[in-house]
Amino acid sequence: MSGTPGLRMTASDMTALSLWTADAVVLFDWLLSVDLDQLPVQHMAQKQALMDLLQQLDRSIPGYTSEDIEQAHHLLLTREMGL
Repeated sequence: MSGTPGLRMTASDMTALSLWTADAVVLFDWLLSVDLDQLPVQHMAQKQALMDLLQQLDRSIPGYTSEDIEQAHHLLLTREMGL
């Protein structure tokens, strides 16, 4: 975050995120499998943000297989364990 107090934004402002590919695959797979209508949200904007994230991940990740998902799960767990 910048040192400027008060975040100013418009509806068209964009933020770039860098994710490990394994993180992106796991998040994308989870977002595809979860029923967004069943997630507890405080505000409908939270659900919209998740749908927007899903769309961005869909554009960013080429077709992947179930083996890719398993490899991503393994990479994330072993990275967190420092293996």
